[in-house]
Amino acid sequence: MALSDNQEPVVEKPVEAQQPKKEEETQKMLNAVQRNLIIMCGPSGAGKSTLIKRLRADYPNGFGFSVSHTTRGPRVGESDGVDYHFTTHEEMEKQIAGNQMLEYAHVHKNVYGTSLAAVQKVIDEQKKCILDIDVQGVESVRKSPMHMRSLYIFLAPPSLQALEDRLRDRGTETEEKIQTRLNNAKKEMEYKDKPNFWDHVIVNDDLDRAYDQFEKALAGGLVKGA
Repeated sequence: MALSDNQEPVVEKPVEAQQPKKEEETQKMLNAVQRNLIIMCGPSGAGKSTLIKRLRADYPNGFGFSVSHTTRGPRVGESDGVDYHFTTHEEMEKQIAGNQMLEYAHVHKNVYGTSLAAVQKVIDEQKKCILDIDVQGVESVRKSPMHMRSLYIFLAPPSLQALEDRLRDRGTETEEKIQTRLNNAKKEMEYKDKPNFWDHVIVNDDLDRAYDQFEKALAGGLVKGA
């Protein structure tokens, strides 16, 4: 499932305005990416959202982001259908019972998930679909018919201490929430070295280097686990 608090990288660096890649470069990248679903996973604060935004800015016609569903309320600046599909617990449970969700999980007393319709919408636009989900969600996708069409990438912070420093530097979280996120991060990091689980593992100790590895992973040019 897509987490609610993964908007910043461990190494904070704003995504600068940039010109999209030329159409031929975009097509070359799409031809290199052999799978329709790009699964991004990693602790909150590792930088997943930053890398995804940069990729979509570079290749606006090549990659689409699947908008996840959540039962939590919108935060300041968030828009329904853009950041999340905001919904109720009752409606979410109906979709789960109706097998309309590719993956879902209960996190921080809320439910998050990705609908099959949201994924299909991106694919119908002739784009590769990116999912930003946690390890529970990854487990679900791996058990789904979409598994063989998915590329699994884990983005890790340099260390849990670096992650804690980043969360505290935000200045937006209570101590209780910080501890909750750190506990969740420890559980997610246990998956980092799980054998035959990820296609690529990237450590975000430098944003530009991490993005370069991200592009290479998508194009099949990065050695597994590099």
